[in-house]
Amino acid sequence: MTDPISVTVVAPGVVRLAWTPDHTIDEVRREVASALLTHPRVEVLVAPEDQSAQRTATWSGMHREGVRRGVEADGRSGDRIVYARLATDQPVGEPGGFRALLNSFLPRKRAISQMLIRDESDRVLLCQLTYKSDWDLPGGVVEVGESPAVAVRREVEEELSLDLPAGPLLLTDWLPPWGGWDDALCLVFDGGVLPADALARVVRQEREIAAVRFCTVEEVRARAADFTARRVEAALANLGGGPAYTESGR
Repeated sequence: MTDPISVTVVAPGVVRLAWTPDHTIDEVRREVASALLTHPRVEVLVAPEDQSAQRTATWSGMHREGVRRGVEADGRSGDRIVYARLATDQPVGEPGGFRALLNSFLPRKRAISQMLIRDESDRVLLCQLTYKSDWDLPGGVVEVGESPAVAVRREVEEELSLDLPAGPLLLTDWLPPWGGWDDALCLVFDGGVLPADALARVVRQEREIAAVRFCTVEEVRARAADFTARRVEAALANLGGGPAYTESGR
């Protein structure tokens, strides 16, 4: 006979379930529904390598919320994936509830928006960043729910006090995992041509930007990381040519 599913109160209004591989998805789903009658939140901690428990948690209607690192669970210390369902969550049988469930565990990709701004001599505007040694194009991370085109205009205004609408998309560059970062997509938009004296209008966000200057391609190669230099050259090569795709600038 299979042991009952463990139900433990871990905080006011919060219960945590634990089950064995012998328990079916239907059994876990019923236990989740029963617990939500008296508690607003039901959760479970699942080991990252336990694919079966992850599937059971998902198809019993529990949303993946993230990873808690270095916790004690099941008599062992390690990382645990947190799944939970709230009494206020939409029923999984409704379209919105099912989409929210899928959205909680499907992969999410970080996006970075940058702007290629040139002067009348085809030099490229680069920023020396305070938090790393190499130079880069102006721009930054796209916020949740924000369009990349809006993001790059916002970042350029915040960093340099230049209000430049994003022009055509020149390049989509995939960045592989590197130095503790997950992979990301970098979108480079055309910022058009500015007069050389436009730098006089720049007001640097000193917390992030140490210096700004227009650079030749050779200067870009000398000042920027190799993958950034490749990205700049790929974007320049695609001016007027429609969106292109590269991986780490190649």
